[in-house]
Amino acid sequence: MTVDSALRSPVNYSPSGKDVKALRFIEEMTLNVDFVQKKVIREILSRNSETEYLKRFGLKGFTDRKTFKSKVPVVTYDDLKPEIQPIANGDRSMILSSHPITEFLTSSGTSAGERKLMPTIDEDMDRRQLLYSLLMPVMNLYVPGLDKGKALYFLFVKAESKTPGGLPARPVLTSYYKSEQFKRRPHDPYNVYTSPNEAILCPDSSQSMYSQMLCGLLMRHEVLRLGAVFASGLLRAIGFLQTNWKELADDISTGTLSSRISDPAIKESMSKILTKPDQELADFITSVCCQDNWEGIITKIWPNTKYLDVIVTGAMAQYIPMLEYYSGRLPMACTMYASSESYFGINMKPICNPSEVSYTIMPNMAYFEFLPDEVATEQSELVELADVEVGKEYELVITTYAGLNRYRVGDILQVTGFYNSAPQFKFVRRKNVLLSIESDKTDEAELQRAVENASVLLGEKGTRVIEYTSYAETKTIPGHYVIYWELLVKDQTKPPSDEVMAQCCLEMEESLNSVYRQSRVADKSIGPLEIRVVKNGTFEELMDYAISRGASINQYKVPRCVSFTPITELLDSRVVSTHFSPALPHWSPERRR
Repeated sequence: MTVDSALRSPVNYSPSGKDVKALRFIEEMTLNVDFVQKKVIREILSRNSETEYLKRFGLKGFTDRKTFKSKVPVVTYDDLKPEIQPIANGDRSMILSSHPITEFLTSSGTSAGERKLMPTIDEDMDRRQLLYSLLMPVMNLYVPGLDKGKALYFLFVKAESKTPGGLPARPVLTSYYKSEQFKRRPHDPYNVYTSPNEAILCPDSSQSMYSQMLCGLLMRHEVLRLGAVFASGLLRAIGFLQTNWKELADDISTGTLSSRISDPAIKESMSKILTKPDQELADFITSVCCQDNWEGIITKIWPNTKYLDVIVTGAMAQYIPMLEYYSGRLPMACTMYASSESYFGINMKPICNPSEVSYTIMPNMAYFEFLPDEVATEQSELVELADVEVGKEYELVITTYAGLNRYRVGDILQVTGFYNSAPQFKFVRRKNVLLSIESDKTDEAELQRAVENASVLLGEKGTRVIEYTSYAETKTIPGHYVIYWELLVKDQTKPPSDEVMAQCCLEMEESLNSVYRQSRVADKSIGPLEIRVVKNGTFEELMDYAISRGASINQYKVPRCVSFTPITELLDSRVVSTHFSPALPHWSPERRR
């Protein structure tokens, strides 16, 4: 692809000078990926050659990939904890990086075990900012006129925590929103938010959500796109509106801010936005929100919305039906691929079907290697970014400027194609297996597919699965899978029958792999799958509990498997009905897959 062809928009958009610069940069980075990767690893090894970690492996100043890969091992977080902990405790010597570690970025806190601390240096913020700067120039090629309005994005921060050595430890987005790059960002007509910084930066998530929603309602005709980090976050915002629309309408009607807002900075900023009563708007909000049917509520309230900006890949894909329901099937844009370890790439076709989302890795962000998933062992030979093969699945391994060397991120990616010479990847799943009773192993993607297949039976009755999680019940003999479902029932007088729910259990079992079905049918080492229906609002309580223990509201994802006793006790205390698979699933040796 040539630079000129990249600048041709599918919607006949003529890029501005700023956009042209960004798009040309993408072209430059993707035309010769291997050259850029050689340069990146050479820079990383040159600057970090005197670190304790790299000196241990005897590189002796070599900066080529062959020497690096032959001497430095592939590692996990557990392998690096002996290096990370001293830094967290205050050791400022060159352990991992020649540049000072200025903060730690934490994992979202939703996976098993402790939160991980990812070392970060000052210039990493510039790399993240660079990737952000590429998003709108690409989006403008597909959606015109985004400079004529605003974005209603529900963005949140978590209160700061410190390591024993005094370094900040916080989620990556909290770090970004609190950075000078974000707070003092220059005006960009393509990136104007309805929410003032003060609302985004408020550590009280309730006050933050209320004020951001209020701003969105006041500016409803200016909103051209709605978003949150994850699909679940946008659904949470809709749920908040369902619960609080009367109070919000009252604020609009009187022109005064609710007494629930006590944060001085929010009160000051809102005094410039909520300036006078607007009874007409208050009446409109009341007339729309008082209805029992909230289908299409997003486009009713924000009629000029062009798309939703949310992550709906991986585990978030299960929220697509609910987002379609509330939005009237607006397009959903997944714009970038990033984690606490590093930012990775962008979606060059952001307005595509969620099932077709692929991310183009930007080779300047880090040094990337790929561990073939089908033979993922410590002895496996890793593949260079430029050498991956279409159709194959790999585990992502990265080396960063901040001192992660050949670190296994744990994401499984499938190569879908190339943009110039840069591979494009579909996010498949996290590496970790979710459920296992015996020899069976069920991962997140498989469990999600089983839930989707079973929920088709509910759709015939006007009921939807709005949230789910699971755990392996091993106290019974034999053990069995337990799936918690929270349902949205269209007609409360006609909930799904016991028979339908039992068939959902069986359909889930039919959707699971042959090892599971063999264990059920032939080995009888697994008991019938169980669905426990919980009260509405249970998963909101689960999130509140996670946040109370340090999880970030901005990055929170419902865990698809739980084992922590307080969480299972909370779920079990909210169960309203239980259902078991009424029969054995089909299995025969010939059906192995």
